[in-house]
Amino acid sequence: MKKVIFLTGATGTMGQAGMNELLRYPERYDVRVLARPSTKNKELLEPLMSQYPSLNVIWGDLTRYEDVLKGVAGCDIVLHVGGLVSPAADYRPKATFKTNISAALHVRDAVLAQPRDKQPKVVYIGSVAQMGDRREPLHWGRTGDPICVSAYDHYGITKAMAERIITNSPIKQWVSLRQSGILYPAILKNYDPIMFHVPIRGVLEWATVEDSGRLLEGVCRDEVPDTFWKNYYNIGSGEEYRLSNYEFECLLLDAIGCPRPEQIFETKWFTTRNFHGMWYLDSDKLNEIIPFRANIPVKEYFALMAKSPSVPKAIRIARVTKAAKLVPHIVKLAMRKLAYSKEHGPQWWIRHNIEPRIHAYYGSLEAYKQIPDWKHIDLSHNSREAVLLDHGYDESKPMNKLTIADLQKAAAFRGGKLLTETEQPSGLELWDTPLKWQSATGETFEATPRLILLGGHWAPGDMPFPYRGKDEERPWHWDEVAKHNPFFAQIWTPLHEPDENNIYGTEIFDGWEKFA
Repeated sequence: MKKVIFLTGATGTMGQAGMNELLRYPERYDVRVLARPSTKNKELLEPLMSQYPSLNVIWGDLTRYEDVLKGVAGCDIVLHVGGLVSPAADYRPKATFKTNISAALHVRDAVLAQPRDKQPKVVYIGSVAQMGDRREPLHWGRTGDPICVSAYDHYGITKAMAERIITNSPIKQWVSLRQSGILYPAILKNYDPIMFHVPIRGVLEWATVEDSGRLLEGVCRDEVPDTFWKNYYNIGSGEEYRLSNYEFECLLLDAIGCPRPEQIFETKWFTTRNFHGMWYLDSDKLNEIIPFRANIPVKEYFALMAKSPSVPKAIRIARVTKAAKLVPHIVKLAMRKLAYSKEHGPQWWIRHNIEPRIHAYYGSLEAYKQIPDWKHIDLSHNSREAVLLDHGYDESKPMNKLTIADLQKAAAFRGGKLLTETEQPSGLELWDTPLKWQSATGETFEATPRLILLGGHWAPGDMPFPYRGKDEERPWHWDEVAKHNPFFAQIWTPLHEPDENNIYGTEIFDGWEKFA
């Protein structure tokens, strides 16, 4: 019997790849997608509707519950991929919150509105952005590490909040797949000042768009074991794709026939911290359960991207003729313009002394001035040795042996306490039971042990909430959180000096309307 798959975000990068994979198997799946009725979306989807009888398009919006309910009702699996992503999210934070948070709420409520015995499984696509700045020596990570969204990353905040909405709910079967940076041909034409928000020695384990599409189809198959559900996984294309940002730039520029980074960039154009990205200690685990990797050598993959018809014609010509390599100073002028772009260009912050941004992305103006040039900067490959963070409980203990005492220990390691004292339920059932917790600041909240121990979440009040118009509004106050939360301090304190003035993320509140 065919499964009905409801897919959000089908016109985006990952969602479109997943839709294409699902449509390859019309004997297995009927595919519903929810898409806004824009001209661009209709040009993409209407030909596919004619070509694939198994495709049904619901013209609507993620921010409308009625539209989401149409997709969820009667389906077997929800693939919730859709949302507003960077770089658009950096320019439209207010819309990002509205879209990404309301979409998660609507998916949750629509799923819970179905009869319990017919409730669909939910696959939520999270993000590496939830984990924030993971510079060396903390550049290796895994699920269960502390959530730590970088300052001004509105997309990352909404992804963490949306993940909590889905995975802390009574939905019977859910999974969160945290996506990394996606490699796809159109990335070669991305031309935005946020390219300089990335530290030169930062790292990322990339995922190819084809691997991501195969994963979305693979998670819908019958052979996926029951033990896969109710957990968090990191998506990555494996060891070949664990790159430093400098290595990524070299591969990218060479693929499109551009000069090396040293010829077209200045080191001081790049930030030194406050982005996101890490190499995964556990991404192979997901591939073992659902084999989705093609294992194409990374240099070969970049060459294939550059040959894609979706790459702009000018780049294809430059690659063939090597014209760009003959005029690096012209390319550098174009890159310089981006670095000095108003609002999001790092050099614009320096020139106008935007102190909160300078502090967040460099530490201080003095630290910025100390950035070495290309001749003296460290470009060595990041360490292959991992610093394993303590999650605050005995992870070697079988899950069915979890006790209240284990949870009390985990809560204390987070600077708080477990208020629920009963020993019932116990074992596996305990993992899914909403319990009452208290943070170091006295905030009480309900959460399942899965969210806390496996997802790396903690008190809602510890999370930044940069959104004017709500009941409360908090800047990125991670320094304060690190003071009372030893679990979180593991990831924050080694990479940041104390911020006595607490100016992280404050600029956005002074001038919110210009970003809205």
